[in-house]
Amino acid sequence: MPAPSGETDAAISAYLGFDVVIQPFEDTPAPGYAGAFTKARYDKAPIHLLTTASLARLKALHPTGNVDTRRFRPSILIDIPEVEGSFPETEWMGRRIAIGSVELTIVEPCRRCGFTIIAQEGIDHDPNILRTLVRHNRHNFGVYCRVDRTGEIGINDPMHLLPE
Repeated sequence: MPAPSGETDAAISAYLGFDVVIQPFEDTPAPGYAGAFTKARYDKAPIHLLTTASLARLKALHPTGNVDTRRFRPSILIDIPEVEGSFPETEWMGRRIAIGSVELTIVEPCRRCGFTIIAQEGIDHDPNILRTLVRHNRHNFGVYCRVDRTGEIGINDPMHLLPE
């Protein structure tokens, strides 16, 4: 099917169960294309960080939901103890952290979209995942991080908040 086109938009929308519009990025127009463009969404930061404490908080708010990490696709998952009533990484905005030899700055919350509700292998379709995040964490889950110092991160490397 040609993209972008109304036919393709309708087919994908029907498959996903919500409205979808395919648009080229503003810096990659196809010859003769005169429609709308989209801007790059992920220029914000290259790393998406999520904590097990936030996964536990989401599960507590939506006990029948499957909050499998694969649903949210973080670059880095940090195992930290649950924090009562909190999605802890959203409270770290502007803070610097170290994991292994890497240093990151938390630059903004990760605003979640409809892809979090879509069924995947072993994960059922669940619109209440996103509804819960909208109601209890302003649509956000996880944070975006800027890389301040490159290096290596290993499994089980501790994370440290750096001094402000």
